[in-house]
Amino acid sequence: MQKVFAMADAVLFDPSTLKFNEAGLIPAIAQDEATGEVLMMAWMNVQSIERTLGTGRVTYWSRSRQAFWIKGESSGHFQALVDFRVDCDRDCLLIVVNQTGPACHTNRRSCFYTAVRDGTEVELMKPME
Repeated sequence: MQKVFAMADAVLFDPSTLKFNEAGLIPAIAQDEATGEVLMMAWMNVQSIERTLGTGRVTYWSRSRQAFWIKGESSGHFQALVDFRVDCDRDCLLIVVNQTGPACHTNRRSCFYTAVRDGTEVELMKPME
């Protein structure tokens, strides 16, 4: 188990201090709190970060729909926020979650279900039933 140290002086979090791309987005990696499994990657903007931190329900920005996307809103496969982490360069987020059901829109536990091994794609998991 990783030992977590508290900062000596608490610093108020300001999302505008993050490094967003030219579209105003930052990558967010969702990780299962119980297993440590990487579930998915999606994009967030300042407003989706604020919504996530304010509600405890992970909210992303959908580039295809150009709209906020509360994970699980239509599928019932919610992500409850456990921890919100910023990487050392402040250009990527780690969202530690309690995942209900599959995280992937293909109905798999993780979006990372394909591996490349010896030059061949290998399917690591089937859709959940």
